[in-house]
Amino acid sequence: MAPSFHSLAALQLARRVLCWTGASLLIFTGTAAQAASATIAVAANFAEPMRALAALLEQTTSHRLQISVGATGRLYAQIRNGAPFDVFLAADTRAPAQLETDGLAVPGTRFTYATGQLVLWSAQSGLVDSQGAVLKTDRFRKLAIANPKTAPYGAAALEVMTQLGLSDALTPKLVQGESIGQAYNFTFTGNAELGFVALSQVLVGGQLKSGSMWKVPPALYTPIRQDAVLLQRGASNAAALALLALLRSPPGQAVIQSFGYAV
Repeated sequence: MAPSFHSLAALQLARRVLCWTGASLLIFTGTAAQAASATIAVAANFAEPMRALAALLEQTTSHRLQISVGATGRLYAQIRNGAPFDVFLAADTRAPAQLETDGLAVPGTRFTYATGQLVLWSAQSGLVDSQGAVLKTDRFRKLAIANPKTAPYGAAALEVMTQLGLSDALTPKLVQGESIGQAYNFTFTGNAELGFVALSQVLVGGQLKSGSMWKVPPALYTPIRQDAVLLQRGASNAAALALLALLRSPPGQAVIQSFGYAV
């Protein structure tokens, strides 16, 4: 898949950071001649940043990553059932921690690579106001969220509805996607006029790419800390180890921040 405009902008930013710091990603793996490949399970909200990071890793080390995107809960279940993943980038802290407990992840490799931001978004310009007051109106029929049982962003959306005292009013209007990616697609296509989605899904170069949005105040939901962990299958995989190092490096964090995450 060709990098999107957003991915290309993130890559350009990361290259500038590499030049500024004089760093080389080759330090993560020794030499480019030892190129390897790894399979990465990635929470749906982080799909676009992950593609940008994978392209950067390949260009600087020749390592290649195969990316499998889905809801955190669904990916966790696949890993428990033997799916051949080397690294898990979740949208919460609980699933990676449980994999450590289960003996399916390498102890001591888990860390928070990003903190997500929930937004209320519409593909329609002007529909969503700066305070999210549209939720209290009859200007929409459907509100998309991710499945709160498998997607942390969906659970956060329910928290927001409860904090605002709107659960009873909004529940009949909910359209539920399996992942935050599907919730975004429902909203993008107009099947739902509004959707609770990830900030990273609606930004290009740090700016709203289309429509209208409300950044939900973080006080209204539990912080969406997103943890990465090295799985036992990837314990000696050079590409997997290089990705984890990239996520913690200044170049990698610059890419992550460009998509609206805190690091």
